[in-house]
Amino acid sequence: MTGTDPSPPRHLPVMVAEVVEVMRTVPPGLLVDATLGAGGHAAALLDALPGHTLLGLDRDDAALALAAEALARFGDRVELRRANFDDLADLGLEGVSGVLFDLGVSSMQLDEAERGFSYRGDGPLDMRADRRQPTTAADIVNGYDEMALAAVLARHGEERFARRIARAIVAARPLSTTGQLADVVRDAIPAPARRRGGHPAKRTFQAVRIEVNGELTSLGATIDRAIDLLAPGGRCAVLAYHSGEDRIVKERLVEAFTGGCTCPPRLPCVCGATPTVRLVWRGAHRPGPAELAANPRSESARLRAAEKLEVARP
Repeated sequence: MTGTDPSPPRHLPVMVAEVVEVMRTVPPGLLVDATLGAGGHAAALLDALPGHTLLGLDRDDAALALAAEALARFGDRVELRRANFDDLADLGLEGVSGVLFDLGVSSMQLDEAERGFSYRGDGPLDMRADRRQPTTAADIVNGYDEMALAAVLARHGEERFARRIARAIVAARPLSTTGQLADVVRDAIPAPARRRGGHPAKRTFQAVRIEVNGELTSLGATIDRAIDLLAPGGRCAVLAYHSGEDRIVKERLVEAFTGGCTCPPRLPCVCGATPTVRLVWRGAHRPGPAELAANPRSESARLRAAEKLEVARP
């Protein structure tokens, strides 16, 4: 999975060396790639950790087909399932060695105009990761009222011109293609603002995509569940690409790190909170200069990681 900026070679896994390093010390056992994509991270982990097996999850049939081809050489060390990351709670797993989430949209989806994810090509307003689900981007763009549409753009895209864009979209309905939507958004934004911050439709497309796929709806609970599934010494690593999802990831990892402690900062804990993880590092790691040069879409990536404690500490 990657971020949403201009075009490098396809299917480059983001911060793959850092992800492998995070998982290098986990106990032998099962790794779960909960957002498999084309299998780039999974292949790197299986190469680096020969004592591990891997379960790969994805709701995109095209991604699963690509991953099956890329991971065929690992034989029965790999199992692939058609599932969303929030299905973790229903898979009967326990004592997992590591869980990886690579959030956002994949290069494969962005580069295929017919999937409707990108403002850079003209395709149908689709944006569904799971093409069996009924709701498409067209349903949201043409069906939400102006207030609801502005709320989506502000909440998921942090779009400062959300109201202007929503008003313009409603006035231009019906819209059926990504090109039409991109043009309406561009024309709705004041000219000085169009000249900075990348493509003027970037935030709108991000917001609609998140709404279509419900990307933030269950993320917090899924991070909590992943931590519950880990064996002692197991690790959870999360790559996020925009502030909304990164904020949720940070909150859930910090909650597990503090055990939900409510005591004043820098004072001893007396509330009985029990931490369940340690943070592998403080804050988020970012891609280095070499990766940014090779894969500009990685620019917005933030990697956070936590390790399950052997014994819960007071």
